[in-house]
Amino acid sequence: MREIEKTFQNLKKRNEGALIAYVAGGDPKPEYTPDIVEALIDGGADIIELGIPFSDPVADGPTIQAATVRALNAGTTPKMVLEMVSEVKDRHRVPITVLTYYNPVFRMGLEDFFKSASRCGVDGLVVPDLPIEEARDYKRVAEAYEIDTIFLAAPSTSTERLRKIVEHTSGFLYLVSVFGVTGTRKEVQELTVNLIRKALPFTTGKIPLAVGFGISKPEHVRTIITNEADGAIVGSRFVKIIEKNRENNDEMIEEIKKCAHELKKATIRNRSSE
Repeated sequence: MREIEKTFQNLKKRNEGALIAYVAGGDPKPEYTPDIVEALIDGGADIIELGIPFSDPVADGPTIQAATVRALNAGTTPKMVLEMVSEVKDRHRVPITVLTYYNPVFRMGLEDFFKSASRCGVDGLVVPDLPIEEARDYKRVAEAYEIDTIFLAAPSTSTERLRKIVEHTSGFLYLVSVFGVTGTRKEVQELTVNLIRKALPFTTGKIPLAVGFGISKPEHVRTIITNEADGAIVGSRFVKIIEKNRENNDEMIEEIKKCAHELKKATIRNRSSE
């Protein structure tokens, strides 16, 4: 059993959802990322999603785009992000997924990329611009290295296509909660709740369902988990903390840890009032 599947199973036994925390690798500087990831884990994040900075991040909103620019300006490369995973994995067994657009994978070559990712301890990959129809070779190599291929489903995804995506994804299904790009929102939309209800008949008993885009507050996480999703993905909230404190590393780490702790508490089902 792979680590992502094992994590979701253990959380289910504890009646908890997963907090999946995203940050851009190399933001604000490459040497900060392992400590940032450590703070997320100390705060309670169950799975880490580490972004490889790319010059054309079409799925990302302004907050994560700015993080990508900072990381690229700091000289961050795909190989450096994979090595960051290795550094964290030397200290923790928390699953780490890498979010990348397909171009960096293509440029490195499928075999070389996955060989490096496997050596560094990457557990799964999220590639927003890779449709299932074009993923046969990618999926074959990923499976050979026992790295999960995490596909995304969007609000516009048809029922038939959703069924196909569920058949091809592994680790979990990444459900995009809103139309548009990443970024914080004031509240969870009714659209998101309806999307969860639409997806559950296809994922229940087959693959964990995690919801991302626009999830930034404990009440957002609570709504996602209460409506029977298995995990909530939070990115822009953490990236904003990094942006605000990029000149004060100690304060950044403490605020990230505190934020992760508050969000993680919201994943616990049947919570008593505090």
